[in-house]
Amino acid sequence: MVLSKTASDSDVSIHSTFASRYVRTSLPRFKMSEDSIPKEAAYQIINDELMLDGNPRLNLASFVTTWMEPECNKLIMDSVNKNYVDMDEYPVTTELQNRCVNMIARLFNAPLGDSEAAVGVGTVGSSEAIMLAGLAFKRRWQNKMKAQGKSCEKPNIITGANVQVCWEKFARYFEVELIEVKLSEGYYVMDPAKAVEMVDENTICVAAILGSTLNGEFEDVKLLNDLLLEKNKFTGWDTPIHVDAASGGFIAPFIYPELEWDFRLPLVKSINVSGHKYGLVYAGIGWAIWRTKEDLPEELIFHINYLGADQPTFTLNFSKGSSQVIAQYYQLIRLGVEGYRNIMEACAENAIVLKTGLEKIDRFNIVSKDVGVPLVAFSLKDHTNYTEFDISDMLRRFGWIVPAYTMPPDAQHITVLRVVIREDFSRTLAERLVLDITKVLHELDNTSAKLTVKINKQISDNHEKQVQENWKTLVKKTEVETQTEVINKLKKMVLSTKTKGIC
Repeated sequence: MVLSKTASDSDVSIHSTFASRYVRTSLPRFKMSEDSIPKEAAYQIINDELMLDGNPRLNLASFVTTWMEPECNKLIMDSVNKNYVDMDEYPVTTELQNRCVNMIARLFNAPLGDSEAAVGVGTVGSSEAIMLAGLAFKRRWQNKMKAQGKSCEKPNIITGANVQVCWEKFARYFEVELIEVKLSEGYYVMDPAKAVEMVDENTICVAAILGSTLNGEFEDVKLLNDLLLEKNKFTGWDTPIHVDAASGGFIAPFIYPELEWDFRLPLVKSINVSGHKYGLVYAGIGWAIWRTKEDLPEELIFHINYLGADQPTFTLNFSKGSSQVIAQYYQLIRLGVEGYRNIMEACAENAIVLKTGLEKIDRFNIVSKDVGVPLVAFSLKDHTNYTEFDISDMLRRFGWIVPAYTMPPDAQHITVLRVVIREDFSRTLAERLVLDITKVLHELDNTSAKLTVKINKQISDNHEKQVQENWKTLVKKTEVETQTEVINKLKKMVLSTKTKGIC
C-alpha cells in the first residue's frame, strides 16, 4: 500500500525531454490523460524517472537478491504471464513448487521418510509465511484450550524486541498479544531464559530469529528448545517454537551445518525462509514449512475446484505470478549444495574483508557477529561532532545506500550502520566502500573543524563586541557623572554665596 500525498500546483505534470517528439503537452501526474500516447513515449517517460532511483547493487540496506543469471532471467520472463493459483492449467508449475517445498524441508531436517511428502507452501515472502505459521499456532492453541474447557480469548506470542515488523503486523491483524523480550547494550537478540520466563498458558508459540535484522546474529534456538522443554514438562503445557529463518535459512545449512536450530529440535514446529534473500531469487518469494501434517490444522486449508481439479490452498492472497517459484527451482537444481555453500562462504569472506577494513580505521565499534548472516553492523566510538546518520547521508553522494537506525528498547540509545553482503557484493566493492567511508569521515572531520573555528570566532567576536559596548557605556556613564558633579559644585557655590549675603 502506498500512502499518497496532496500535489502542489507546481507538481501536477510529467515532462520528458526525449518523449517530446511524441508528446507536446505535459501528462497529468495524478489522473489518467484523455488521450493515448505512443508506446515509445510511455517507455521513455517512465525510464527517465526511474533513472533517479538508486542502484540496486549499491543498496546495502537490503537483504533482497539483486542479481540472477541470464538463463534464469529468461525463465522468469517466459513465465511472467502464468498465474500461480491456476494449478490445473499449469500443473508443471505446481509440481515445481512441491519439489521446492520438499527440498527445503529436507534441508531443514524435517522428519520425513524417503517417499513421504513435506508440508509447506510457497508465499509472496516471509511476511506472508509468518502470518500463515502464526495462524496455524493460534488455531492449534484455540482447539487445545476449547478441548480443555478453558478460555481462548487472550492468546499471546513471545518474541525478542529485535523482530521484523511483520510480527507486529501479525499480532495486530490477528488479535494476538505480542510480548517482547527487551534488548540491552551489547546483547541485541532475544535472551532465551527471559523468553521462557514470560511463557504462560496462553502463549501460542515462542518465535526465534535465525539472523536478526539489526545485526545478523543467530538467536540460540537450541538453548530456547532445552529451556522450554523443561518448562513444558513442569507445567504440562506444550508451548512450541517457530523459527523465523527469513535471512539465515539458506545460510546456516551450508556454512554452519552442525548448528542445531531446525527440525532436529523437537519443539520447532514450523520455519519460514525468504527465497528472495539468500535463496538467491528476485523479490518476492518465501516459504513456510511445517514439521508434520498435524502441525498445520486441516480447517485452515481451503479446497477449490472452479479452476479445474480439486486444489488445496493455504495463502492470504489468491492470484500471484509463477516466475519466482520457477526461479527458486532453477537455483536449487542449478547450484545444489556445493553452489550454495560456495556463494555463502564467499559472502562471509567479503564480510570479514569489510569488517577488517573498518577496524583498521579505528573509529567504529563492530556490533555484528562472525557467526550469522554475512553483514557488518557498526557504530561510532565518538559522537561528539557527528552521528551515524550523517555518515549514511554523505555516503549517498558516492552512490552507496547504507542505512542508519536506532536499536529497539532497551538499547534505543545505540545507533548503528549496517552493510548487508549479498552475492553481487564483491571483495573489490568491499574495499571501495572502506575507502569511501574513510573519505566521508575525513570530510566530516574537516567540516566539524571549520564549524568549530567559526563558532569560536563568533564567540570571540561577540565577546569583543560586548566588551566594547560595556566600555562605551562605562565612558558615557563617567561623563554624565562628571557633569553632575560639576553642577552640584556650582549649586553649592551659589547657595553658599546667597547664605552669606542674608546673614
